[in-house]
Amino acid sequence: MRHKVDGRLFGRPANQRKALLRGIVTALFDQQRIETTVPKAKEAKRIAERMITFGIKGDLHSKRQVLSYVTDRTAASKLFNDIAPRFQGRNGGYLRLVQTRQRLKDSAPMAILEFIDYETVKQAKGKAAKEEKAEKKKPDKKAAKKESKA
Repeated sequence: MRHKVDGRLFGRPANQRKALLRGIVTALFDQQRIETTVPKAKEAKRIAERMITFGIKGDLHSKRQVLSYVTDRTAASKLFNDIAPRFQGRNGGYLRLVQTRQRLKDSAPMAILEFIDYETVKQAKGKAAKEEKAEKKKPDKKAAKKESKA
């Protein structure tokens, strides 16, 4: 019986399993949304939610805890500067797991692991990018008058 035995083993030694999950969590913080198999997504979700809780605390000990697990410093800084402030008043449940399809090669069940506010953040970034393009395309009237006079 497997009483009080927690976590999935993925048929790998401990060091490979730890490296796999560290890579998945780092990619999640960097990309905001990833697609992987369902069991890997469930394990990564447990770890990532704990890291986000550390990010909300934001003290020195929390930063050291996150940096000991996340492999990329830019992903860790993105966690503390961008991701954690979005969930400041929330008590858990930061990630969503959406089962999508069966992988063609081995029929493994696939899932998307994303932040619960991924769509709103994506729309806000899209609107900001459109506004930047509109500002760049619109010629400056004062500069155009100076060029025509010269």
